[in-house]
Amino acid sequence: MGKGGLLIGGAFVAIWASAFTVAGVVVREWPPLWSLAIRFGLTAPILLAIALAFRARLPGREDLLRVALLGLFGMGGYLALAWLAMARIPTGLVALICAATPMLVAAGESIFLRRPLPRMAWVGLAIGWSGVALLGFLRALDGLAAAEASGFVFAVGAATAQAIGLLIYAPAKGRVDLWVASLGQTTVSAVLCLVLALLLEGAAPRSVHWFTLGGLLWSMLVVGIGGYALYFVMLKRVPASTASALQLLAPPLAAVFGWALLGERLYVSDIVGGVLTLSGLALLVRARARG
Repeated sequence: MGKGGLLIGGAFVAIWASAFTVAGVVVREWPPLWSLAIRFGLTAPILLAIALAFRARLPGREDLLRVALLGLFGMGGYLALAWLAMARIPTGLVALICAATPMLVAAGESIFLRRPLPRMAWVGLAIGWSGVALLGFLRALDGLAAAEASGFVFAVGAATAQAIGLLIYAPAKGRVDLWVASLGQTTVSAVLCLVLALLLEGAAPRSVHWFTLGGLLWSMLVVGIGGYALYFVMLKRVPASTASALQLLAPPLAAVFGWALLGERLYVSDIVGGVLTLSGLALLVRARARG
C-alpha cells in the first residue's frame, strides 16, 4: 500500500471513528435532531461554494432523485437515528451496531438487485448478524432500561436507513460528481432534521459550551467534509478491498475513543458481540473481493 496510502488510510480510520465520539460530546448538551439540523445547515453553504469552485456538473433528473433519497435515508435518516441512539447508549456500541450496514447492503444487493453472493459471503453475513443479535440479547438479559432499549433500536434503524440509501444510490454513484452528491444529500438532510427537530424537540438550543461547539465544528469540517473527501482520495491510492478492510478498524477505535474521552463503559458481551459482527463483516468483504 505504501507509506502514503498507509498514512491516508490511518487518518481516514481515525476521523471516521471520531465521528461517533464528537457526536457523543454534542448530544450531551444539545438535542440530537437540532444538533444535526444546525450542522447540516451550516455545512451546505460550504459544500455549495466547493461545488461552484470545482464547476461541478448537475446530474440528470433520475440521478438527482437518487441523491435526494440518499440524503433522506443514507445521511439524514441514518445520522438522525444514530445521534438519537448515542444520546441513550455508549457511542462505541452504536459504532459497532452501525458496522452492520455493509452486511445489509450485501444482502439487499443479492435479494433486490439479483447480484449473487459467494457462499462464504453468506457465512460472513450469518456470523455478523449473530454478533448483532448477541449484542442485543445479552444486553436484554442484563436488564435493558427503556432508554437503553430505544437506543439499541435507533442504532439498528440507523444501519438499516443507511443501507437503504446506499442501495438506492448505487446505480448513480459512478455518474454523479462527489461534491454535488455531498451538497445534495446534506441539503436534504438539513431539511429533514429541521422538520423532525421542530416536531419532536421543540425550541432550538440557545446556549452552547465551547466543548460542544468544538465537537460540532469537528463533525462539520473534519468528518462531514474532510472525511468524505479523504475516503475518495484513499480509494485512488489503495485497492477497494483494502479500503473496506480499513473501515473495519473504525468501530473498535470509536469504542476506545468513547472509553478514553467520554468515560463510557462497554460490557464483555458488547466486545464479544462486536468481535463477531466485525469478523463476519471481514469474511464478507474478503469473499466478495475474491468472488
